[in-house]
Amino acid sequence: MVSHPRKVKSPTGTQLSCKGWLQEAAFRMLQNNLDPRVAEKPDELIVYGGLGKAARNWECFDRILKALENLCDDETLLIQSGKAVGVFKTHRDAPRVLLANSNLVPKWATWEHFNELDKKGLMMYGQMTAGSWIYIGSQGIIQGTYETFVELGRQHFNNDLKNRWVLTAGLGGMGGAQPLAASFAGATSLTIEVDPERIAKRLQTGYVDEEVSNLEEALKRVHHSANEGLGRSFALCGNMASVIHEIIKLKEKPDIVTDQTSAHDPLIGYIPEGYSPGASGSAAILRKSDPKKYVELSKVSMAKHVRGMLELQKSGSIVFDYGNNIRAMAQDAGCERAFDIPGFVPMYIRPLFCEGQGPFRWVALSGDPQDIKVTDETLLELFPENKKLKTWLTKAGERIQFQGLPARICWLGYGEREKAGVAFNNLVKKGLVKAPIVIGRDHLDCGSVASPNRETEGMIDGSDAVADWPILNALLNTACGATWVSFHHGGGVGMGYSLHAGQVIVADGTTEAELRLRRVLTADPGMGIIRHADAGYPKAIQVARERGVHIP
Repeated sequence: MVSHPRKVKSPTGTQLSCKGWLQEAAFRMLQNNLDPRVAEKPDELIVYGGLGKAARNWECFDRILKALENLCDDETLLIQSGKAVGVFKTHRDAPRVLLANSNLVPKWATWEHFNELDKKGLMMYGQMTAGSWIYIGSQGIIQGTYETFVELGRQHFNNDLKNRWVLTAGLGGMGGAQPLAASFAGATSLTIEVDPERIAKRLQTGYVDEEVSNLEEALKRVHHSANEGLGRSFALCGNMASVIHEIIKLKEKPDIVTDQTSAHDPLIGYIPEGYSPGASGSAAILRKSDPKKYVELSKVSMAKHVRGMLELQKSGSIVFDYGNNIRAMAQDAGCERAFDIPGFVPMYIRPLFCEGQGPFRWVALSGDPQDIKVTDETLLELFPENKKLKTWLTKAGERIQFQGLPARICWLGYGEREKAGVAFNNLVKKGLVKAPIVIGRDHLDCGSVASPNRETEGMIDGSDAVADWPILNALLNTACGATWVSFHHGGGVGMGYSLHAGQVIVADGTTEAELRLRRVLTADPGMGIIRHADAGYPKAIQVARERGVHIP
C-alpha cells in the first residue's frame, strides 16, 4: 500500500467548521482518529488493531468531511464501510451519522472474502472504535485492563498484586495499555513486543517504565521490582512464540500470564516467529508475496505461543485470554487444548456487565486539557463513595498522557452514566468548560456485542452467538437520539467472530441535549442489564428489579 503524505489533526477551540456542534463533533473525532499521535499507521488510515480504519481511502475521507461540513441539523449522513453513501432528511433528535462497517452475510463472513472486497475498494475493516470515530488512544482500554487485573487480584491474590508479576505480549494500540494498567493495579509486568518502534512509543508516552535488552536482565529486574513491591513495567523486544518457551526452560513461573497481540488478524496484525516487522521487514515481504503461507505461519506461531501459555498454566500461573482470539487461531493450527485457557470476560468482567457497568469515555472538543481536569473533578464530586473511581481518576490524571484531543475514560454503571452525562452538559451550559464534550464508549460493553470468544463467551444459557442484542442496542440508541450510531462486524476478534454496536452522544449545553443524554445514557447500559437478565444471571435480575429496569 502506498503511503499518503498528508498529516491530519483535529481542529480545536470554538470556531465551527460545520453547521452545528453535533456535526462538528463527528468532524473533529474522525480527524482525531487519524492524528499521528493517536493512530498506528495514519498514512494508511489505520487507527489500531492491525487493519482498523477510520475511512476507506483518502478520497472517502475527504468526502465524509465535506458532507459533515454541509450537513444540516435535521439530516443524517450514512457511512458504509468508511464511505459516505447518502444524506437523508430526518429530524433534529435523530443521529447526525449512522455507520455500518465490515458487515457480511454470515456464510461469507471470512477474512478471505473480506480481503477480496477490500482489495477492490468495496469495504474496510472498522475494528471497534476506529470506524466509529471514538478512539482515544491506548487510554481507551487502560481502565478495562485495570479492572481486569484488580478483579484477578481479588479472586486469586487476596486483593494484593504488589509482589506479583505479569507476563504478556503486545504493545500496539490495545496491548500498549497493559503495562500501565498493571502498574496502576500494583503489579510488576514484562511485555514482549516484536516491533521496536512500538516499544519506543510506549517508553516515550510513559506507558512502559523501561526497556531491557535480554531475557536474563529482564527477569532479574522483574523479580527485584516484584520483591520490593515497586510495580514497575518492562518491555523486551522479541517474539512471544519464542520467548515464552525460553522462560519455561528457565523454570520461571509468572504469577499472571495473558496476551494482547493483534492475533485476531493473522495476516496484518501478527508477526510469525522468525520474521521481522516494519515496512521493509521479512514479514511484509512474505505478506505481499504469499499471504496464504503468511497466515499459516502466523497460526503455527500462535499455536506455539498458546502451548507455552498452557504449560505455564499447568505450572500454577493464572493464565487468561484477553480477547484477541488467539485461542481460536491456535486451535486452527492444531492446539486442541487452546480453550482450556479461560477468557477474561467470564472470569473477571461479567459481574460488572450484569450491573450495566462498562467503559464510559469522553473527549474535550476544545482541545484544552483543563476541560478534562474539570470533568474529572466533577465525577469525584458526583460519586464520592466510589473509591475505585477515585483511585483510577487520580492515577490517570498523574500518569496518562493525552493522545490527540484530551480525553478520559472510566467505568460507570446504570444510572451513573446518565448522571455524568447531564453533569457534563451543565458544565458546557455554564461555561465551565470551553466547548462541548463528546461522550462515547468502547464497543466492549455490557449490552452491545455478540462475541462468543470474548464478551459473550460462556453465557449460562448458551446464548453466546445470539446477535439480536447488539442489533437491538444500535436500534435503541438511534431511537433515543445518540449523535452517531455504528454497527460493525469482527472488531477485536476478527471476521466471522463478532457483531457489535457503538454510540456517541454530544453534550453541547442545550436543553435538547440533556433530554437526549438522559435517554441514551439510560437505555444503552440498560441493554446490558436486560441482556444478562434474559440469560438468567441472578445479579442482573436483581439489579433490574432494584433500579427499575422494565422487563415485561
